[in-house]
Amino acid sequence: VDIVIGTHRLLQKDVTFRDLGLLIIDEEHRFGVRHKERLKALKVSVDVLTLSATPIPRTLHMALSGIKDLSVIETPPEDRKAVKTFVMDFDTNAIRDAIRREINRGGQVFFVHNHVQSIHSMADLIRSLVPEASIAVAHGQMKERELEKVMLAFVRGQIDVLVCTTIIESGLDIPRANTIIINRADRFGLAQMYQLRGRVGRSDVQAYAYLIVPGEHLISKDARKRLRALLNFSELGSGFRIAMNDLQIRGGGTILGSAQSGHIAAVGYELYLELVQEMIQRLRGDTYEGEFDPEIKLDIPAFLPDQYIPDTTQRLVAYKKLSSARNEEEIAGILKEWRDRYGNLPSEAKNLVALAQIRLLMRKNRILKIEEDKSWLRLSFASSAEEINFHEWVINNSNIQCNFHPEGGVVLNIDRKETLHELVTLRRLLQAYSMRDNSQANSLAGGTG
Repeated sequence: VDIVIGTHRLLQKDVTFRDLGLLIIDEEHRFGVRHKERLKALKVSVDVLTLSATPIPRTLHMALSGIKDLSVIETPPEDRKAVKTFVMDFDTNAIRDAIRREINRGGQVFFVHNHVQSIHSMADLIRSLVPEASIAVAHGQMKERELEKVMLAFVRGQIDVLVCTTIIESGLDIPRANTIIINRADRFGLAQMYQLRGRVGRSDVQAYAYLIVPGEHLISKDARKRLRALLNFSELGSGFRIAMNDLQIRGGGTILGSAQSGHIAAVGYELYLELVQEMIQRLRGDTYEGEFDPEIKLDIPAFLPDQYIPDTTQRLVAYKKLSSARNEEEIAGILKEWRDRYGNLPSEAKNLVALAQIRLLMRKNRILKIEEDKSWLRLSFASSAEEINFHEWVINNSNIQCNFHPEGGVVLNIDRKETLHELVTLRRLLQAYSMRDNSQANSLAGGTG
């Protein structure tokens, strides 16, 4: 046998290969820690190719850092159309219309209801809405032969509506299925919703995705952000852009992940970088404070558009340079290079640069996180003493309203009508605070222009 296609079972210790040369992994993020430990052992002597429509930030960060090589397939299949995506409340009339519209044009429908205990009740509701439709249920707790029978009937076009769990998330390619309705979409992760949406629109027929939520005021802030991102990035090949946007806003995290630390052998590369950084700072006479990785969670468009830097490799290099910048001078040099090579920055790129500048100031001022809190910005510091110092300084040195947050940190009332103005105001405030022992600080803190 030259090629073996299998599941996680191939990674177990009792499976051996005479001369394994290439390992191809689809959907790497689905593999558990034990499987990844096995992969680490294999990677020493085996070439590994991993595939993902939406790589997680840590994996993407490793690719941008040069630890992994990255290739991007940007060309969609011929005549493929982007899936039109809508967010709506649970409206039986809208659900009926969406199902009938698809059936009337000869198509099929996925209705995702990820709760096995109530999935048959939901199927009964769908039957009452569209009694003329053929409806079946599919979930992972069904007997293997029964599930296989249902799925084959759906593939053959004998079923109009498949009420199912996330069992359909990957591996299905049914050209006739061009409408998907996802109930309680707020409970799914961004990558998972992207994968589910990808089950439709796999031909030259226009496909539709309806994301049902209980009401915007009833879902969490993070869920609203995920849904908004899915609406904003709906064009073909947007999975990579979703992942890149996620990386730039949240940061890449640690290379090996916090849950996999403990033994030197398991964190070798990361520990090596930390030791090198510590030794360099000590040789320079600086105080070593360890790695400080601030987090920014703002719902703003911050990325390098394809139209600005069309070449994928050059765009990834640009991302890498900006994320690696350690001071304002390096960022200024990157800006100059971009303007010389690609022209004036679009608004999304300006936001990206502003976030990079703010992240530098967060490290300098020991700010752990900046996030939205309704119409305010909430800043969380490394210690309560630093929060008190910042609050007192803002009150005395700026015209920005500043209060303590009941759950910790401080909140700032900054004009948020225009994104770039908001970021520039925040950057100048943090810059002035970092210079508070300088005579220039007072002059910088007064305005926002």
